[in-house]
Amino acid sequence: QVQLVESGGGLVQAGGSLRLSCEASETIFSSNVMGWYRQAPGKQRELVAVISSAGSTDYASSVKGRFTISRDNTKNLVYLQMNSLKPEDTARYYCNLRVGPVVISWGKGTQVTVSS
Repeated sequence: QVQLVESGGGLVQAGGSLRLSCEASETIFSSNVMGWYRQAPGKQRELVAVISSAGSTDYASSVKGRFTISRDNTKNLVYLQMNSLKPEDTARYYCNLRVGPVVISWGKGTQVTVSS
């Protein structure tokens, strides 16, 4: 099974930036979608951004214009560049891999904390 490992989280002041990375343990040759999700304490996990293997992207309205998702298929990496961070962005961020409607794998997440 494909393993996903997130990194890059941390503590940052409001207005700052972080770059998250998600590395897959193996190359996925079929068309796929990788996504970033987040879950704050007491809240449901929510979609942040997704990117297809062809490079199409989509974002939650709350992060559009501030976050950028990208991927490097040669290195099995997906990135989430987060700028202009707000305290409400504080959450544990997870990446996942989907092939068609089937979620293949979730990572364990990386914590992002934004102080005001």
